[in-house]
Amino acid sequence: MQQHVYEYAVIRVVPRVEREEFLNVGVIVFCKSLRFVRMRYRLDSERIRVFAPGTDLEQIGQNLSSFEKIAHGSKDGGPIACEDTASRFRWLTAVRSSVIQTSRPHPGLCSDPEKVLEQLFNDLVEPYDIPFS
Repeated sequence: MQQHVYEYAVIRVVPRVEREEFLNVGVIVFCKSLRFVRMRYRLDSERIRVFAPGTDLEQIGQNLSSFEKIAHGSKDGGPIACEDTASRFRWLTAVRSSVIQTSRPHPGLCSDPEKVLEQLFNDLVEPYDIPFS
């Protein structure tokens, strides 16, 4: 199977930017050779309310929806969504000081970026049980 270079970034909700605390809510995967950019997210309102009471979940949901439209190149995603895959990924992963931020991009090799997206989402976003004693 042919291996392709890909990059990914974790999408984070940073309710109070000055505190620099965040929750992972999604993942973006980019593979230039396959012209692939996809995003998957899950906004767990209960976790965010516990983490940062008073957070505007509706606004965060709208912002994440816009990120998704841009990543997927949707016609209703605005002018950035019309750019090529590399430009869309670079815009989505640009450093910003806002409630929605991304990690720095990380590289890897894969034969199926869609599978990578699912695996990264499960590993980095989905909540896990932490035993407390």
